[in-house]
Amino acid sequence: MRIGYAQTNPVFGEKEKNLKRALKLLEAAAGLEADLVVLPELFNTGYVFRSMREVWKLAEQIPDGYTSKALLDFAEENGLHVCAGICEATKEGTYNSALLAGPSGHCVTYRKIHLFGREKLWFMPGNAGLKVFAAGGVKVGIMICFDWFFPESARVLALGGAQVVCHPANLVLPYCQTAMLGSALQNKVFVVTANRTGVERSTRFTGRSQIVGPDMRVLARSGLREDVKVVKIRPEDADDKRVTRFNDLFKDRRPEMYGPICSG
Repeated sequence: MRIGYAQTNPVFGEKEKNLKRALKLLEAAAGLEADLVVLPELFNTGYVFRSMREVWKLAEQIPDGYTSKALLDFAEENGLHVCAGICEATKEGTYNSALLAGPSGHCVTYRKIHLFGREKLWFMPGNAGLKVFAAGGVKVGIMICFDWFFPESARVLALGGAQVVCHPANLVLPYCQTAMLGSALQNKVFVVTANRTGVERSTRFTGRSQIVGPDMRVLARSGLREDVKVVKIRPEDADDKRVTRFNDLFKDRRPEMYGPICSG
């Protein structure tokens, strides 16, 4: 399987322009024979909202919105999967969400559980849990940006069988890219962090999107400019949870000792 990301630099509020640019980068990834490509969090709207009016103006339904349909069309035409962060509109309110669009026209959604900073003013916290989806025979989990700060997120996805964790992000703190090395190793999964870059309304984003393997190796990494990277992996490498001939990452777990993690 070939997995990758597109690191973008969206302009706040310019949805059609941002989508058009992202599709160009997705075309480049398709040209590199990608099977799965991850776009950043809120890739089509920008991130730094200042009012609920802006949020509702830019939010879309999934899968019936303009952006979702465009990504579904692209996935179908190019025979690949696309994971992308979108501001989702629902009857209950708005969510910071990510969709996974496949070549069969099927689309699934994850809603960000751990909201960061002023996101709490604009979005409802996701309440549908952390799920693993099938993508071309590969098991894919999704978490969004600040979810990474909670190690339980990646662990739940790994326990659910995820081989690849898609991680759309708009990172502003300097820690994530390094921390994801440990997360990939501690769960023995591939992690694709698709970050954005640039400055938006005085907020600077860190770029440095990357793909990390189950052995903690950095398989691809970008700088601070828009970029596309695609690498070939063996998804089954994420199924081997052995650490030594005496140790297995999951078989050695002691859930009965971890009660405080789940206490209120």
